[in-house]
This record gives sequence, C-alpha cells and structure tokens, in this order.
Amino acid sequence: MNGNLNVSLDDVGMLETPCLVIDGMRVGANVSAMQEKINSLGVKLRPHAKTHKLPEMAIRQLAAGAVGITVAKISEAEVMAGSGIRDIFVAYPVIAKSKLERAVRLSLLGNRIIIGVESLEGAMRISEAAAREGAELEVRLELDTGLKRTGVTVDKAVPLAKQISGMKGIRLSGIFTYRGAILAGESTLDVRSAGLEEGRLTADAAKALRSAGIAIEDVSVGSSPTAAAAAEVEGVTEVRPGTYIYQDRMQAAYGVCALEDCAGAVHATVVSRPSDDLIIIDGGSKTFATDVQPDQSPLFLKGFGSIVGDPDAVLVRMNEEHGMIQVRPNSAYRVGDVIRVIPNHICSTVNLHNFIYIKESAGVLRRMAVAARGMLE
Repeated sequence: MNGNLNVSLDDVGMLETPCLVIDGMRVGANVSAMQEKINSLGVKLRPHAKTHKLPEMAIRQLAAGAVGITVAKISEAEVMAGSGIRDIFVAYPVIAKSKLERAVRLSLLGNRIIIGVESLEGAMRISEAAAREGAELEVRLELDTGLKRTGVTVDKAVPLAKQISGMKGIRLSGIFTYRGAILAGESTLDVRSAGLEEGRLTADAAKALRSAGIAIEDVSVGSSPTAAAAAEVEGVTEVRPGTYIYQDRMQAAYGVCALEDCAGAVHATVVSRPSDDLIIIDGGSKTFATDVQPDQSPLFLKGFGSIVGDPDAVLVRMNEEHGMIQVRPNSAYRVGDVIRVIPNHICSTVNLHNFIYIKESAGVLRRMAVAARGMLE
C-alpha cells in the first residue's frame, strides 16, 4: 500500500504488522495538558517535532497555543515550512555551507528561522552565508549545562556572545540548552529538581550576558520530563519538550505520565512460540528503537518495551526482524495473535517507520506517511 488512506477500525486486525498506531484522542489530551501547564507559568511552549515528524501534529500543537516548533535538521525545517509552519528553531549547530544556504533561503521566503550556534567558527560560517545573500539570520547561543554534548560552557558564554553579536548578518536573540534528566551531573529520577537546576543555570547565564551588555530575549530550556519545573524558574522564557505529545515507557518511568497516557503502540504479530516461555514477534530492531537500553540507570527498564495487557512479559532481545519476548509458561499466546507494545523511546521508534496509523474517534484509522522521517541533512 502506498500513500495516505483511511482504514475502518473493524479492519484493525487486518493491518499488516509490524506497524505503529497512534491514538489521536490521547494525543489531544497530552497536547492540551502540556500547553495548559506551561501557559499557567507564563512561559512560551516551542515543541520539538523530532517525536512526531509530522506537520499535522505540529499544526495541532500550534493550534493549542505553541509559539513555534523546534527541529534538529534543516531538512526537517524544510518539511515543516512546506506545510505552512513559519516559526522554526533549528536547535543544532548548523555548519555546512549548503545547509546554511538553505537556512538563508527559508528565511528569505518570510519564515522565522532561528539556528543554533556554539562556536566562533560556526558563527563565522553563518555570518558569511547570510552576508552573501544580504540577509540576517537569527541565532541562539547553545550552552552546555551538564550533558556534555554540544554547547559552550557557561564560563565561556560571555566572550563568545560578544564576538557573535558584532558579526554582520547575525542577530543573537537568545540562549538555549538541552540537559534532560540530569541533576548535579548525574542521571536522576528527580526530574523536578533537575528541571529547576537546568532553569536556574540557564537563567543565570542570561543575567551574566545581559550584565555584559548583550541583549538576550529568549532563554530556552527543557525536555519532556523537566519542562514544567524549568518553566517555574524566573528568567526562563521558553521550553522545548517533544516526547510529551505521544509519551512513552521512558516518560512513564520518570513519573511524568502513566502508561495509559502513551498514545503510540507498535502492533506486532506472534510468528512463533518455540518454547512455553518464549514467543517471537515480527518486530525487531528495524521496528523498535534500541537507544534506551534495558537495565540502565536511572530507569532500569525491563526489556525494550511494555507489552500491553501483560506486565509480566518482557521483550528481552531483538535482531533485525525478530523480537524475543519472555512470557509466563501458562500464558495463552498463539501463533497469529497480534499484540501491542509501548516502546521505551517513541521518538526513535517513529523514525523507523515510513507510515503510522492515527486512530481517531470517528471510527477510522488514517494511514499517514511520516513526512520528516529520515531527514538527516
């Protein structure tokens, strides 16, 4: 089957598996809950589209009150802009000449395109690309507040910002960070304290920059587990959660949602039962994300997903096409049964699927191509 289409809910059992089904009603509830919470704190919400990779879902978030969206790649920004989304933050250091030229083109088409910068070399490349077209690109300086990924350390932010703010073709409008569930340098389940610490570190950095004469408008932080707490910190102006729209097993383990709030589940078929305590499904590492590994601190998840209706079953291992699930010897699984699995990490799982099925209240499943899937450049 090619393209987008509608399927009667009566035909759900006839779906070819493995496939990813999204509950539209739960999506609506998740979007509303986060928007209402962030609104109550007087902070802007700019969701990260890496989770859904769908303009339709981004438009739902904007309709609920989001100020814009976040992406990680210029190609993702192009997909979103192509569907009429005009305020896009590329929260990633854009370095390649060709990508910067594409960012400039998007900006010249009337879109608000913000890109991340975290080095003098990166800023010089942005300046050159913008100046060639007589354009100005809006940038935010990325801070490393403890994840040790991209970003300049807080102590180096002021001198770098001074250099950037004086460059032709650049408007430094803010700062941002991504920290996740990190507290005092370590992974944690205390996501509230982690969010408060993240917010304070970034807001303090903004104060230091302003004291140095650098105008900072936007102070952008927050992941799905930490967004609400980070938004409580005075000086934070924006949060960028992504996973919350679908939720997943990881978020449930952090305590920010229940498994019942998870909108996405992989449907898979039992293709073999080689022993009483083992079933094999037709979804493996090409179906489920493997970036959130079992038995790792601080979550210590059991297996690669939660089998709906059977908390004792464990998706213990996978290869490309097979998923091995340990089950109770007296369980009733038979070859041909279709089961549902809530993945550990929904964002990476979505990126493995060309299509998803969206279940709405009208009695149909809508089959939809994942428009920004695989947009790596």
